[in-house]
Amino acid sequence: MDYKIRKISEEEYGLLENFLYEAIFVPEGMSAPPRSIINQPELQVYITDFGKKDADIGLVAEVDKKVVGAVWVRIMDDYGHIDNDTPSFAISLHEDYRGLGIGTALMKEMLRILKDKGYKQASLAVQKANYAIKMYKETGFEIVDENEEEYIMLCHLG
Repeated sequence: MDYKIRKISEEEYGLLENFLYEAIFVPEGMSAPPRSIINQPELQVYITDFGKKDADIGLVAEVDKKVVGAVWVRIMDDYGHIDNDTPSFAISLHEDYRGLGIGTALMKEMLRILKDKGYKQASLAVQKANYAIKMYKETGFEIVDENEEEYIMLCHLG
């Protein structure tokens, strides 16, 4: 499948709300939570005022001029928070575009950008049942901590 990865434009920041909702992992057999769940403060931290801080970086994947995925990072007190020098990842693809390598390409490009900007590491939190753990490991993330539901993963960029 032909796709293009590029920097997100300011006009597209609103798309992050949709991608944040799609990033919520729904275990098999469970129904998706209501869309209003993204209004909770622990999820709003991923998108509120995105683009206003130096560490706010976003990329999108396009297929036929349609944005089908996004990866964005910021330094925030989120589920994957390590410290105030470590950007945390959020990534999401529309369902029809998962499993095609687009997410891996988005991750690798973001890690390259972070390294070029001088960041030493990046983090993320992922539900233990999420199939994406394999992709995160393949892009250099390793599990550094866990709680009952999630792994905290870290990628060293140095």
